Amino acid sequence: MTQREVSGGVPGAVGLRRTLGVFDAVVIGLGAMVGAGVFAVLGPAAEAAGPGLLLGLGVAAVVAYCNALASARLAARFPASGGTYVYGRERLGEFWGYLAGWAFVVGKTASCAAMALTVGTYAWPEHAHAVAVAAVLGLTAVNYVGVRKSLWLTRGIVAVVLVVLAGVVGVCLGADGSGTSGADGGLFDVGLPDGGIGGVLQAAGLLFFAFAGYARVATLGEEVRDPARTIPRAVPLALGIVLCVYAAVAVAALSVLGADGLAEASAPLADAVRAAGAPGLVPVVRVGAAVAALGSLLALILGVSRTTLAMARDRHLPGALAAVHPRFRVPYRAELAVGAVVAVLVATVDVRGAIGFSSFGVLVYYAVANAAAWTLSSAPLARVGPVVGLVGCVTLAFALPGASVVAGAAVLAVGVAAYGVRKGVAGRRPPA
Repeated sequence: MTQREVSGGVPGAVGLRRTLGVFDAVVIGLGAMVGAGVFAVLGPAAEAAGPGLLLGLGVAAVVAYCNALASARLAARFPASGGTYVYGRERLGEFWGYLAGWAFVVGKTASCAAMALTVGTYAWPEHAHAVAVAAVLGLTAVNYVGVRKSLWLTRGIVAVVLVVLAGVVGVCLGADGSGTSGADGGLFDVGLPDGGIGGVLQAAGLLFFAFAGYARVATLGEEVRDPARTIPRAVPLALGIVLCVYAAVAVAALSVLGADGLAEASAPLADAVRAAGAPGLVPVVRVGAAVAALGSLLALILGVSRTTLAMARDRHLPGALAAVHPRFRVPYRAELAVGAVVAVLVATVDVRGAIGFSSFGVLVYYAVANAAAWTLSSAPLARVGPVVGLVGCVTLAFALPGASVVAGAAVLAVGVAAYGVRKGVAGRRPPA
């Protein structure tokens, strides 16, 4: 094993421990994706797409699949923490790696805040912000003591959520009149919204937020056993499972609420089981939603801290954040910093706005990933996926709500300016 594999290229540094197999990596990907999608995104996506919701889900899935293939190929080639930050740096140059890393950190930090608030909203609506802060602090502590502890918690969360979602699908599809609410934009009233294809693309951009968790497998590349084999298998497998789950849940919710009802619902799946004639399941769904969001938040903190670690190693972020705990072998300072920032954010952000902002940043991140994957082979067929993924990411990013695009572009511009200042200062230093 090379020094770079052990410690990310930092001479004498303590490296992360490789403990994750294929099943473990799939579970981490599922934990990151399931909580974000079905409980937080279906409502705003239905508002944007109307009867075109399932079309939007299909578009998001195609772009996510292209991104997943690109990420898997790159992660197998560069099995170090940092994901596309590392891939962009190695294949496209330092600036593009930095841009990807900055987009990921700010976008996924917003995702952390959105998931923490989702926990609070479902678990204890009257004290949502306090519960959200407690969730962030508690999961930061779990991550601090090692990725294996985080993995066991994620396994339990994924199991609970999948059981709850199976119950929702069964109840909704078994309800009287299921799938017949066409007058209200129901299951069989599929078409374009009033905004035309733009509404479908906006919904796809929002729904992409729900698929982006498969990146967690790649960002943990330095903690995966045999990454050249494990990551290319785990990423598409996790994505495929989640796509099947999302499609089933979306069809079930549409069958009883219709697109209009789904768009207006504050808690879509709870409203769906109530409309299906099973109000006794509403508390179960609320608990499932809180647990799902906890799983997503757990995996998000893992991913953001690892990208922060990689950027700190290259001094794009404060070098102190590159420290690895000598006992637990985790980037503990990065994890503490991420937890502190998210805890502050949950007191000020709006969930739907955070989703749009996060989607913009993550789509930029994957645009860089596809561009990097395009350089891996000159074979025309090998470049089809990266081209589709790159065009798809750019298109969906600028199809998002205007406020999300403006805010996302502004924050990226701040990052680019900081990079320019840093390079300028470094260029003026006398040689050692």
